[in-house]
Amino acid sequence: MSAISFQSVSKTFSSPRGPLKALDGVSFDVQQGEFFGLLGPNGAGKTTLISILAGLARPTSGKAMVLGCDVQANYGEARRKLGVVPQELVFDPFFTVREALRIQSGYFGVRNNGAWIDELLDSLGLADKASSNMRQLSGGMKRRVLVAQALVHKPPVIVLDEPTAGVDVELRQTLWQFIAKLNKQGHTVLLTTHYLEEAEALCGRIAMLKNGRVVALESTSELLKAASSNVLRFKIDSALPPEFDGKARVTGRIVQLPAHDAHEIESYLAVIRRAGLRVEDVEIRKADLEDVFLDVMSANQPDKANSAPAPLAPGLVR
Repeated sequence: MSAISFQSVSKTFSSPRGPLKALDGVSFDVQQGEFFGLLGPNGAGKTTLISILAGLARPTSGKAMVLGCDVQANYGEARRKLGVVPQELVFDPFFTVREALRIQSGYFGVRNNGAWIDELLDSLGLADKASSNMRQLSGGMKRRVLVAQALVHKPPVIVLDEPTAGVDVELRQTLWQFIAKLNKQGHTVLLTTHYLEEAEALCGRIAMLKNGRVVALESTSELLKAASSNVLRFKIDSALPPEFDGKARVTGRIVQLPAHDAHEIESYLAVIRRAGLRVEDVEIRKADLEDVFLDVMSANQPDKANSAPAPLAPGLVR
């Protein structure tokens, strides 16, 4: 039995310009005990998919299941097995942190769980804030409380929707240590994040969405194998030669170019020498998940209505 199962899930919203298809036949399973990544650009349909899983939205067609429970036909049981950390900061300003966790426990019929609440507060760095009113907390502390609320009923399946967006490094490290501990204990984790280094480090398998469709579904290691073998990286203060148009990924002064072999690296450097450019901090590194993500997204340009999805490199799609 899969921990999470999406079966041909589609979702269409009404808009002034006509129907808007947010999800288009999404199908994949997350196995029990997996740490699974769900990636995609803004507007790809990630949050819509999670909303359907949590029972906050109804699919136009298809179904979602949590440990064999249909999230529509058996909502109560499915919801008890699921803990969701939402992307938005939602909190009740009238209660302390501990009160908020006790109230959240009551929604699931959980009583006498003070020891587990204490463990959550301690593990998430909230012990000294237990008696503080929610409205007095910083954004990062509110984010920690949302994580604690999602875990207060000890769900076997945990969904994290951009849990580290806009938070400091300390919270990110604290959160991942705790979530990794729960995963090792058997909890299934589904993560959406724009921090691709997090997904690469944490997730054993990854699905990528674009325009409401799954465009890649594979283990993290296989995705990395399918990428360009190396990347030439350097810093430059001048404009790049036109030979690099469409190839270079530029972030401020940093330029990165995909390189399949030593000959391609030398050809890049020859272009730089001929142009008389001065570069700094030249290095060659292995391709990472960000390189894979950009390759997959560029290989799947927006489709026209009712057209088939663009083909990908072998091994990236199931």
